[in-house]
Amino acid sequence: MTTITITLSDERLLPLKEIAKHFQVEPEELVRVSVEELLKKPEEDFRRALEYVLKKNAELYRRLA
Repeated sequence: MTTITITLSDERLLPLKEIAKHFQVEPEELVRVSVEELLKKPEEDFRRALEYVLKKNAELYRRLA
């Protein structure tokens, strides 16, 4: 596992701490989870688009088979 250090202005850090407090987690944990979700999102978007196209064109694919 790799550690990344980021710099945040005080005006960005304060809301981050408030949100983390609301969810009862440390700010670092909130950032880690947010990054993981961000990295996972394109995969989920692609999967949803693929499922939509396959469902929409299922009859066409059946006829072409």
